[in-house]
Amino acid sequence: MMKSGWKRILIFMLLWQVLLLAGCDYYVNEQPAQQVPVPFYNRDSRGRADTIGKLGTYSISIPAGVIDGWARYVGDPGDFADPKIKAKYQRPPESYDLPIESFGFQYRITDGDVYTSFRQTQQDYRHDNETLIPYGKPFPWASVSVYGQYDAKAPLNFNAYVQEGFEISKRNSNIDYIKQPQPLYGLTVYKANNGINPETGEPWKSDTLARDRMIKKDQAGNIKTYIDCQFTRHINSCHHMFYNDDWHIQVWISYSRTYLPRWQEMEDRVIRILDSWQVTREGKLLGKQIGKA
Repeated sequence: MMKSGWKRILIFMLLWQVLLLAGCDYYVNEQPAQQVPVPFYNRDSRGRADTIGKLGTYSISIPAGVIDGWARYVGDPGDFADPKIKAKYQRPPESYDLPIESFGFQYRITDGDVYTSFRQTQQDYRHDNETLIPYGKPFPWASVSVYGQYDAKAPLNFNAYVQEGFEISKRNSNIDYIKQPQPLYGLTVYKANNGINPETGEPWKSDTLARDRMIKKDQAGNIKTYIDCQFTRHINSCHHMFYNDDWHIQVWISYSRTYLPRWQEMEDRVIRILDSWQVTREGKLLGKQIGKA
């Protein structure tokens, strides 16, 4: 009987320990998950929150209604990524340190203002689109795309890009790009076979493979600006790219060739716009935001 009694006591004590452990585990699992601090957001007059993150070197707060589409952060799946990958992807919590890969916006060349929904610029853009483009008049808006550069080993210049472009034109189309003796608006100009189609001996009637190419180098001889432009269309356009060392970004701008003489002003104004969106790591604005609704 004594042995049987001790067995019952021992079994009871073991069961009690198991219950205690289970209770502790239950208690731990029931603790609320640690909350990620919600960052401060600057907002517009309608209460819409800015898009936040870090662009290249600086923390940034982009006014609501400015971005054309959406901002892509480093690590986000691409537009054509596997839907299963997109479904499983979880972006890190938003903060002023979350690196932005790219975003786009519309900028008015004539005065440096920015397209923003629910601002007068929205009506201005629609009016210009309806009354200028159909009649072949210069469209004063430029499409801007900004790309953060985060590879410390990648050079912030177009040296290799331009050289490779010349080599591809020669190899694939037998087109030599010839440096022109006179600069244009401070840009060094290269024309396809000096502007002559080698097959006809006449000026190019189509610039599909023969767009004018222009560059600007810095004092160290690195190509910091690259522009190629149409020249045979009813409305010619330019594709303009430049690097900014301070922000550590690459910028693309597309616009009517009519505004090519203002290329340097465009670069300065795009940087001025970005400067106006710069904030501290806590989200405090450092100036008045251009494009704020």
